[in-house]
Amino acid sequence: MNRRQRLVASALHAAHRWVERAGAIAPGTVLGDEFGTLGPGSCIAFPPLSLFGTGSIHVGAGTMIGRHTSMSVGYGPGDSAAPERGLVIGERCVIGARATITAHESIVIGDDVWFGQDVYVSDANHGYQDPHTPVGLQFGRHDPVEIGDGSWIGRGAVILPGARIGRNVVVGASSVVRGEVPDHSVVVGAPARVVRRLVPGVGWVSTSRADDVLEEVSTSEVAAAMGLFVAS
Repeated sequence: MNRRQRLVASALHAAHRWVERAGAIAPGTVLGDEFGTLGPGSCIAFPPLSLFGTGSIHVGAGTMIGRHTSMSVGYGPGDSAAPERGLVIGERCVIGARATITAHESIVIGDDVWFGQDVYVSDANHGYQDPHTPVGLQFGRHDPVEIGDGSWIGRGAVILPGARIGRNVVVGASSVVRGEVPDHSVVVGAPARVVRRLVPGVGWVSTSRADDVLEEVSTSEVAAAMGLFVAS
């Protein structure tokens, strides 16, 4: 690369970084003020992919939402029937890049929930019962979704209508989740199934082999073993 190319590349990279910073949606920005709530310290990276029904979206403090994310409430911009709190995201969450969250009735994501990239969450699917109408034109039943505090949703996971995910749950990458998922469990697969659950005083026990147990280990113990410092 010659000197001119290096200068052009440097200028483009600097401009790109500036646009990302300037375009971020945060409290006090024009787009940020359109949200039902956008808590202090929260930010939606630029560029988002699609946003509508933002007045019905409520985001807690300190939550980071990645670029190219789609978030919507209702069936389109200006939907007068959209619920007032159709999508609620808690505090200190991380929503990975390219997530798609579509709410028609209620999606509630708790505090300290982290998404990997490319996660899809919806509380409604298309119907298919009418054999004479294209599936894309059929409206499915609404079924609220809940994701409990402290859970981790792996990359590419799909959270289907009616999913009730408990607290501190691990959802494996590319899993497809529907129905109830108990607190302190690990689920994988399509459809997702529980492969480990926490047994107090014993550890994280495999559902297929009772002798396969991962001991409980505190974050401070892990940090100490890695030579890291974690503030208490």
